[in-house]
Amino acid sequence: MADAIVKLTDHESLSTETVRRRLAENDLKPWRKDMWCIPRVDGEYVARMEDVLDLYAEAPDPERPVVCFDESPVQLIGEVREPIPPEPGRLERYDYEYRRNGTANLFVFLDAHRPWRKVKVTARRTAKDYAQCMRELVDVDYPKATCIRVVQDNLSTHSAGSLYETFPPAEANRILRRLEFHYTPKHASWLNMVEIEIGVLQGQCLDRRIDHPNRLSREIAAWQKQRNQARHQIKWMFTTDKARNKLGRAYPNPSKES
Repeated sequence: MADAIVKLTDHESLSTETVRRRLAENDLKPWRKDMWCIPRVDGEYVARMEDVLDLYAEAPDPERPVVCFDESPVQLIGEVREPIPPEPGRLERYDYEYRRNGTANLFVFLDAHRPWRKVKVTARRTAKDYAQCMRELVDVDYPKATCIRVVQDNLSTHSAGSLYETFPPAEANRILRRLEFHYTPKHASWLNMVEIEIGVLQGQCLDRRIDHPNRLSREIAAWQKQRNQARHQIKWMFTTDKARNKLGRAYPNPSKES
């Protein structure tokens, strides 16, 4: 087998261990499956993708900030038995049983061009909760901005209609005059920079049992303060030019269709 692989490749020689690894890597296992997001890349997909990527590539503008927004559910988990504290040479031990204490929702904001993020803990994720977040973004977080460009996904509550369902028409209109919505393509949440920040939040703060909304709020507030004070920022590397280069074959081809 090693001699056959040498003839088919540029290798001068191969060990039996290398052959074993190569065979294991290419072993077909038809009973295994991977769940994967398979987007449909059409004109609408490309237009939204390049719109978001162009926003990320712009120079920072304090009067027209780009804020990425998303939400994430959190399950509240309590202990059935008291954990055993850590000792020298022994890790903390906790029982495999746990108690479900309901769920909470996180609304997460991330400035694309400066080291700022905010997480708001709520009991629900309704249209009214979303509308309250948008008003707070306008009046509290960016009171001096002339226009806040919000990058978000296509969830039904993420719309101007949610504000009119929550506030009187004049108030809803006042808030919306300061907002500009930019939507990621369907099945392309990876284009929302805040998804990276949510991953950091889950790994650094939420990867343990938290049993009560008040404790959840305290823990997240401490994490948020530390991240902002340390001036952590997402360094986005994927650009429109790279998208056209890497995804060029998937782009619509008007000349071919005509």
